[in-house]
Amino acid sequence: MKNLILYSIIVSALLSCTVKSSSDDAQAVDTLAIIESVFDLKFDQAKRDSLKDGMKNNLKSIQNLHQYHPDNSISPALVFNPVPEGFKIEQNQKPIIWDLPDNLTLPENKNDLAFYTVAELSTLIKRRLITSTELTTFFINRLKQYGDTLQCVITITEDLAMEQAKKADEELAAGVYKGPLHGIPYGVKDLLALEGYKTTWGAMPFKDQNIDATATVIKKLEQAGGVLVAKLTLGALAMGDIWYGGKTKNPWDLNQGSSGSSAGSASATAAGLVPFAIGTETWGSIVSPSTRCGTTGLRPTFGRVSKYGAMALSWSMDKIGPICRSAKDCAIVFDAIRGVDELDRSTIGAAFNFNASKDPQTLKLAYLKDLFQSSTFHKEIDSASVEVFKGMGIELHELSLSTKLPVDDLSLILSAESAAAFDELTRSGRDSLLVNQKKNAWPNYFRQGRFISAADYINANRIRHKLIIEFNEMLNEYDAIITPSFGGDQLLMTNLTGNPCVVFPNGFDDEGHPGSLSIIGKLFGEAAILELANAYQSQTNHEDLHPETFVN
Repeated sequence: MKNLILYSIIVSALLSCTVKSSSDDAQAVDTLAIIESVFDLKFDQAKRDSLKDGMKNNLKSIQNLHQYHPDNSISPALVFNPVPEGFKIEQNQKPIIWDLPDNLTLPENKNDLAFYTVAELSTLIKRRLITSTELTTFFINRLKQYGDTLQCVITITEDLAMEQAKKADEELAAGVYKGPLHGIPYGVKDLLALEGYKTTWGAMPFKDQNIDATATVIKKLEQAGGVLVAKLTLGALAMGDIWYGGKTKNPWDLNQGSSGSSAGSASATAAGLVPFAIGTETWGSIVSPSTRCGTTGLRPTFGRVSKYGAMALSWSMDKIGPICRSAKDCAIVFDAIRGVDELDRSTIGAAFNFNASKDPQTLKLAYLKDLFQSSTFHKEIDSASVEVFKGMGIELHELSLSTKLPVDDLSLILSAESAAAFDELTRSGRDSLLVNQKKNAWPNYFRQGRFISAADYINANRIRHKLIIEFNEMLNEYDAIITPSFGGDQLLMTNLTGNPCVVFPNGFDDEGHPGSLSIIGKLFGEAAILELANAYQSQTNHEDLHPETFVN
């Protein structure tokens, strides 16, 4: 109600600037005095009087601009770049060392395949112990069996999947092997466009939407031999786990949502409905569902993975990454989807020198001791994880992400960009079609975002640039930072700076719910954080445990 009142006051002020009588001019000036507080401004009467004609011209320009409705796929002319001055991007690509298993055989119980890693499945396919067609059929059947239970599936792309699986088998028979993803089924968050299939963005106003394009990530996975079996749920317009068809469930506790917004990607992977899935993150949308569902997820450096064909929520904060069963799987998938794309001007090329056999003692690691001590979320589990790293002979250096900059307040960058991305949805009133209409849901947030001034948005990004410089200076002498996945400002801070993060399971609470740990890396430092997570997983078995309801 407060926002509606403010809106009516502002509109009245703007409209009153168009009248010509002296009494109405006085009213316009008085109204301006009222709305100044909304924007933290204070002018005297003379300045308010001078404003009238300019505001009238601004209103005409705004009304003219509102006659144009740029598609969500049209990005701003200004492109965000997270690289601070003087930062050197490693371009020397060395051979990647995957250290894949080589002595696997088919399990006696075929259902065990549901929880094999990509690395393990790739060995079975390469050795021709199973065909891609057989594996694809197996996972499609699991999607059909459990998809409704978890409310995690929007579209099963069966025809396309069987066609791609057949092609993978024919290529392998002809001696063509494309690599570890050859013939491996996977799913994508349904904000990635796929020509010939609907792309719903999880939202009622777009549930029948067809986009005449295919996302670059999907094309890259196809080139790597991947088999797309499903488009998976997301919280409507990339928030939470509530979509137009229901609420996506946590496989470990069906009374609990899977969190979001990459809700279906994490849920389906954790339940063994797909070997891996693609998610996206703007502010926790890979980290949060991966924590809730016990999966391993990678949020890459901003610009490492093309966003072409993906729904835009925030052009300067959106990132696409894999949700898998292990850090090694994340590395395999990331290697396939990374790279410069001429269709996405924000993409940046860099080497990815992952070595699964890397001695973790060669990496310099910091940890956010204050967050580990103050965390109330799985505190005992998190503390035990620190000891695992110490047990590997890694020296941990205490670090605090202290800054005087207003990190929380910089979230208005997301507010402004998302309001612009869905401006037409708001102004048309079609936002009322979204299922979630709570005060803290997108419809209200989009309306609030309309009242962020352009000057404040630009200045917020100037402060963000200072944050990028500060954060990279703090991280400069370390290869990575381990931290509780939640607590303090680190999650928002690193999404603003564009730094990569890997999140992975590190134990379970007394109610059987997974917890997680996160490792934050330098810009383009995905190899180091995945090597550390891989080393941790070689010492623990958390990623090898699966929800009993779906193990049969």
